[in-house]
Amino acid sequence: MNNLIAPSVLAADFANLQRDIEIVNNSEADWFHIDIMDGVFVPNISFGMPVLQAIAKHAKKTIDVHLMIVDPDRYIQTFADLGADILTVHYEACTHLHRTVQAIKAAGMKAGVALNPHTPIAVLEDIITDLDLVCIMSVNPGFGGQSFIENTYKKVSQLKNLIEFSKTTCHIEIDGGVTNKNANPLIEVGANVLVAGSFVFKSEDPTATIAELKNIVT
Repeated sequence: MNNLIAPSVLAADFANLQRDIEIVNNSEADWFHIDIMDGVFVPNISFGMPVLQAIAKHAKKTIDVHLMIVDPDRYIQTFADLGADILTVHYEACTHLHRTVQAIKAAGMKAGVALNPHTPIAVLEDIITDLDLVCIMSVNPGFGGQSFIENTYKKVSQLKNLIEFSKTTCHIEIDGGVTNKNANPLIEVGANVLVAGSFVFKSEDPTATIAELKNIVT
C-alpha cells in the first residue's frame, strides 16, 4: 500500500478554517484527520458536531474521525450522519470493543481502533481481523505539537507482524509528532497512514510539506 497523508485539522487556523480545508483539498493529501475530544477521556476539548458538519460540507477527501471520548457508542450514528468515512475509537474507552466496531460498520463507516502509548499491541489479537485501521498514538493524546515517542517504531513492527500472522489487511496509522525526519522510518517498519498536524499547518508552505511527506520513498 502506498503511504497516505492525513493532515490533522486540529492544527489548522480555526479563524481561517475553510481556507485550510481548501489547502488540503488541493494538495496531495489523501484524508482529513479530525480529532474529537471531550475533556474527560483526554484533558482537552476540541471541536464537536457543528464544526465537523461544516468541514464535511467543504472536504473533498476521506474524512477520518478520531474519537478521544468516553462512551463513543452514543455517537456512532451521529458521526455517520455527519459524513465520517472512517471512525476510530480508543481501545481504552470501550468496554465492549467488538460490539462497538460492529456498530461502526453497521452505520456504513470503516472501523478503526486507537491505542495510547502505554497500551500493548497484544490487546488487538482477538479483533484485528475486524478492523480497517489501527491508530498508534505516538504522543499522549489530547494536545498537538508534542514530541514523538521513540517506542512507536517497535509497536508498528509488532502490529505489522500481527496483521500478517492473522492473514488480514489493515491500515497502520501513526498520530502524533510526525515529521519529515521520522516519516521514512515509520513507513519502513510498516506504517502506511501518517497523520501530521503542526508539521503541516505551521509550515511556511503546507501544500509543499504535504507533498514532501507523500513522496517519501522507502
